[in-house]
Formats: sequence, structure tokens, C-alpha cells
Amino acid sequence: MYYRLLILAILVFAFGCGEKGCELPKEIARIPVDVEIERLEKPFFAAETRADIAGFIQAHPYFAKQYLQQGEYPSDSAFINPLYSLATNPALDSLAQQAMHTFADMQEQEQQLEGAFKVLKYNYPDFAVPEVKTFVTGLGTLGNDLYVSDSLIVFGLDYFIGPEAKYRPQAYEYILNRYEGEKMVPAAMLLLSNRYNRTDFAERNLLTEMIGMGKAYYFVKSVLPCVPDSLIISYTDKQIADVSHNEGRIWAHFVEKELLFDKTPFIVNKYIGERPNTPEIDATAPGRIGTWVGWQIVRKYMERNPEVSLPELMAETDYRKIFDESKYKPERKR
Repeated sequence: MYYRLLILAILVFAFGCGEKGCELPKEIARIPVDVEIERLEKPFFAAETRADIAGFIQAHPYFAKQYLQQGEYPSDSAFINPLYSLATNPALDSLAQQAMHTFADMQEQEQQLEGAFKVLKYNYPDFAVPEVKTFVTGLGTLGNDLYVSDSLIVFGLDYFIGPEAKYRPQAYEYILNRYEGEKMVPAAMLLLSNRYNRTDFAERNLLTEMIGMGKAYYFVKSVLPCVPDSLIISYTDKQIADVSHNEGRIWAHFVEKELLFDKTPFIVNKYIGERPNTPEIDATAPGRIGTWVGWQIVRKYMERNPEVSLPELMAETDYRKIFDESKYKPERKR
């Protein structure tokens, strides 16, 4: 097994993942953006009658339509009755109380979003700051973990309480690791990147998928420069240090196995899809390792082409251009 983690590498990556010197440039920081997260779980679980639920819906029509999918119900009563039952359910109320306690103060998330939106308005002047709301979903009963559109972002807080939660999503442990409060905003920005990330669907192979996801992660890091890589890709600090230390050997696997231009969905999914690890490389190699390599390729491309703006990168569909001009070829470390 060649995966070895040096203590020095742990210290470097655990404590130095971008926090130093990550402040926004003055021309971006001065852009006026104000984010106030509206806590919709509070009035919802304070409801005592069906009339209260009807009032909640009336007060938040777009949220009800987009997030709660009001249009899927045949009538107002068919929509209100199950919501009332859930709002007055003691078990769900207990989960809501824990979520509200865990996220009593969301100032950090507001600051992260404000910074991200400043970067977006600088790069995309037509960007309109969306409303941001929170809710308690009953782990999917009332809505999803995240909802991101041009005009609305919703965080399903009960998904992100963490290991101490009374109830957790039904998912494998390596998926549950993503549901932590500090990963909420990066996850939302990853979804938001889809709005800008152009890809060429005419030619899809492993390298295309790697670079497509690499652009998405580069986007998140660009709008959240102070967030460590580990929180963006949801690897542990140990995994980040390990893959960085073994980057050359990981890359050699893709080259020597002639995988980069493979179009077989099964092969592509091995390195891009959700898995607890990537045993084809090493038992300790994390899943989605292809997306991490794609991120490093895009980073190298941008380092070598400092004149390329974030919008230009996200609009670029020529993955061979990005790959060739990155001159990505990490050396093996002994």
C-alpha cells in the first residue's frame, strides 16, 4: 500500500487550506450585498391550527410553490392538512427544536453567502441576490436538504445537524459525512455552479466529466476562498493531505490504465460517482477521486492562464483545451 500520510502534511493541510490571505480584493469587498437568512421553521412549528398553516402559506407563497411543491396537491385543503399534521407532530417538533438550537446563530453562513454573492456580482453583474431561507423538512417529508434556484436558496437544517442529531438521513456513512453545518454553504454554491458551468454533451468521457466537476469545485473555491478544500469536496483533512501527497501516483493510474478517454459509463462512474473509496487505486483512496483530479487540472489551467476570468472558465466547453494548456503532469513522490 503506497498511501502514507506524513505528520507534516497533516499539519499543513489541516491548518493551512486557504485561510491565510483569503480575504476578498477591495474592489469586490466594497460591492454592496446584504444577506439575511429567514428562519421559516420557527413560524411553521409555532402553528397551532390549520388557519395558522394557511397564514404561513399565504405569507410565503413562492416558498410554498417552489420548495413545498404546493402545485402537486389537488386543493388547498389537501395541501394544508398534511402540513398541519406535521407541524403538530411531537417527534418532528423535537427534531425542529434540535435544529433551531444547533443553528441558533447563522451569522457565519450569512457572512459566507454575502462574500460569495459579492464575488458573483463582480464576475456576473446581472446576478441578482436570491432570498435565503431555512426550514426543517422531517428529513425529506416536507422538502429537500438543499434547494437552489436563481431567486431562492433553502437549507433543510435537520439534514445538517451532524452526528449528534436525534434522527439522521438514511444514507451510507460516507454520504452522511457531508451533512454537517460547515458544509451547507459550499454545497449550495456547488449547486449554484450549474447555472454557469457549460459542458459539451456531444463528447462525454472520463476526462470530460473530471474537468466538468473540476470547474464546479473551482467555482466554489473562487466564491468561498476562505473555505478549506476539505469542506468543498467533503473529504477529511487526512484524505486531502493523502491525495495531495500521492497526486502523481493517482494520476499515473489514469494514464497507465488508459482511462482518460474511456466513455464506458461503468468506468466513468467508478471515478466520478459516489463510493466510499476507490480500491482500484488504493483501499484508502477516497471516492470521487476523479473529481478531485479534475479540480487540480483546472487549477493548473488557471494558474497558467491568469488572464482567463471565472466567467470565461465556466463558459469554456473545450475540455481538451483546458487539459492541454494545464500541462498537468504531477510527479510521483517516493
